[in-house]
Amino acid sequence: MSIYIPQRQLDNLSRLISPNKTIVIYGPRQCGKTTLLNKFLERVSEKYLFVNGEDITVQNYLSSQSVTKLRDFIGKSRLLVIDEAQMIHNIGLNLKLIVDHIEDIKVIATGSSSFDLARDIGEPLTGRKFVLRLFPLAQMEISGIEERFETEANLETRLIYGSYPEIVVTIDNKQRELYLKEIVSSYLYKDILALEGIRHSSKLVGLLRLLAFQIGKEVSYNELGTQLGMSKNTVEKYLDLLEKVFVVYKLSGFSRNLRKEVRKNHRYFFYDNGIRNTIIGNLNPLDMRDDVGLLWENYIIMERVKKQEYSQILANNYFWRTYDRKEIDLVEEREGMLYGYEIKWKRARVRPPKDWLATYKNARHEIITRENYLDFIK
Repeated sequence: MSIYIPQRQLDNLSRLISPNKTIVIYGPRQCGKTTLLNKFLERVSEKYLFVNGEDITVQNYLSSQSVTKLRDFIGKSRLLVIDEAQMIHNIGLNLKLIVDHIEDIKVIATGSSSFDLARDIGEPLTGRKFVLRLFPLAQMEISGIEERFETEANLETRLIYGSYPEIVVTIDNKQRELYLKEIVSSYLYKDILALEGIRHSSKLVGLLRLLAFQIGKEVSYNELGTQLGMSKNTVEKYLDLLEKVFVVYKLSGFSRNLRKEVRKNHRYFFYDNGIRNTIIGNLNPLDMRDDVGLLWENYIIMERVKKQEYSQILANNYFWRTYDRKEIDLVEEREGMLYGYEIKWKRARVRPPKDWLATYKNARHEIITRENYLDFIK
C-alpha cells in the first residue's frame, strides 16, 4: 500500500469550497493534484461528478456554452470536479455559466498549466473563484510522517532528488533517478512545447540548462539570447512560459529609496531541486559537488514559498542588491514590514548591510542556516 503524506491544501480546499464558486488548483504534473481531489472527495457526503478534461466526451459538454447541455451533463450532482481542466476549450466561460445558472453548485477545477487555465478563466470568473497552488511536497507536510532526526538525515536527498511525492516515498536512488528523467522527458518538455506552438525544443533545453547554472544570480535576457541564438523577446516569452508551467520561479529586485539598488533584474529558481539537477545531469552526492550553496538557496526559497501558500501568508518576495555588491538573498514584504533573509549552507557571521537597516526603518534581518531552517520553512 502506498504511503499518503497529508497535504496542507486539503484543509484549505475544505474551508474555501462554497456554493456557486469555483476553486482552481494549479500545480505541476505529478505533484499530487489528483490525489488531493480523491482525498477531498472521501470527505464529501453529497452527490458529486468527477471528470477528466482529457476525455473527449467531457470536452464536448463542458465547452458547449449551452446552459441546457451543461445542466444535462451535471444532472443532480451538487459538486463538479474537473481534473486537467486546461484541456477544455473556453472552460472559463462555461464555468461562469455553470456557477451563474445552476443553483448551489460547487466547482473544483485543476490544471497543470496556469497559462491556458488562467487565460481562459481569469476574466469570466472574476469574483467567482478562489485559487490554490500545489507544489511538490513541502517539508512542512513531510514532517507529519518524519521525526526530526529523520528530516536531518534526509536533507541531502531533498537537495539532490527534490520532493515530488513519488521521490519522497521511494528509497532507492536509482528508481528516483529514473522517475525524474521520466518527468523531465515525458511531462516537462512536452507540456512546455505544447504551449504557444513552441518549436525549438533544443533551445528550450539550452535555456533551462543556463538557468540551472545561474541560480541566485541575476539573469540578463540579452546575454541568454546571445548564447542561445534567440532574440531578447523570445527569451522573455520562454521564461514566462516556464513560470506558467511551474518549472521556474522568478524573484525581482526590491527597490524603494536608493538609487544604487538593483531593481530591473531578476533571479530564477527551480520549483524542485530534483528537476534542476536532472536537467544538468548531475545527481551526485553533496560531497562530490561544487554547487551545494546554490542547491541550499534554491531549496530554502522554494520551501518558504510553499509555506506562504499553504499557511495563507500574504507576502511579496524579492531579492535585494546594490551596485556596490551589498545583497540579501530573500526579502519578504508583509504586514507593513520588510524581512531580509540571508541563506547560508556553512555557518558564518554575517552582519546586516548598513544601507538596508539605515534606509528601511521597518526592516529586519536574519540568517537561515542548517541549525534554524526548519523553523523557517515549517
